[in-house]
Amino acid sequence: MNHPEPDVPVDGNAVPAVSDTPTSDHPAADHSIADDLVGYDSAGADSDRDGPVVGDHVGDDSPHPGPTEWGEHPHGVGPWDRERGTPVPEDPRLDPELITHGDRRNVVDAYRYWTREAIVADIDRRRHPFHVAIENFGHDANIGTVVRTANAFAAAAVHIVGRRRWNRRGAMVTDRYQHIEHHADIGELLEYAARHDLTVVAVDNVPGSVPLETARLPLRCLLLFGQEGPGVTDHAKQAAAMTVSIAQFGSTRSINAGVAAGIAMHAWVRQYADLTTSW
Repeated sequence: MNHPEPDVPVDGNAVPAVSDTPTSDHPAADHSIADDLVGYDSAGADSDRDGPVVGDHVGDDSPHPGPTEWGEHPHGVGPWDRERGTPVPEDPRLDPELITHGDRRNVVDAYRYWTREAIVADIDRRRHPFHVAIENFGHDANIGTVVRTANAFAAAAVHIVGRRRWNRRGAMVTDRYQHIEHHADIGELLEYAARHDLTVVAVDNVPGSVPLETARLPLRCLLLFGQEGPGVTDHAKQAAAMTVSIAQFGSTRSINAGVAAGIAMHAWVRQYADLTTSW
């Protein structure tokens, strides 16, 4: 089936999309174009009136491209024979379709021509023991950015508290390679943290918080972020072992939640990650 070209503005961003990823421990599921568009209106709102969700689970074998895979990715590669000029090795990680037609996905060069399952399995071997959670009781458009950054830093998992549906535009298809969990409320998230021996660290600029710039983060931790605007809920802050803040020097009261998550994740990386294993 031929798919129409996406509505891509000058900055190269494709049509925003909404995910309804199921709660599970398995690798992130694939999403079809139909899944990407369900529940999204012209204003970017997430509302039940936009129609039913197409299933709670979408298989990893969907043939449809994701929102950043329409057309050719400028940093992709062509067919193996044209790019490498050598016989294709006997490697179960390689995808015959990509070998034949080229690989235009948003992946690092080390993963060119690999199947999605092989990529997830390789990242799983090297994932870091920190988790990231964001409260999504409304509709937070920053979750996609959090997922993309968590993928870049090989976070163990991203946890979404509250509404299951979220705008995937900022994820740039990285949700396919990132473990994502959903929790109905903070209580459920805290139970998960306790079962997996994770120390909850709230990130919020409130009185009594510890500067992230000087804090020693726990090795096995769950970094918890509030929804854009309201911040971390009182229940979450009371349950957290510590609350850290990010130093600011301008006039704004707060910074973007997706940016804050990236800063906090990188703080963990600077303290614990083996930089020799980075790309």
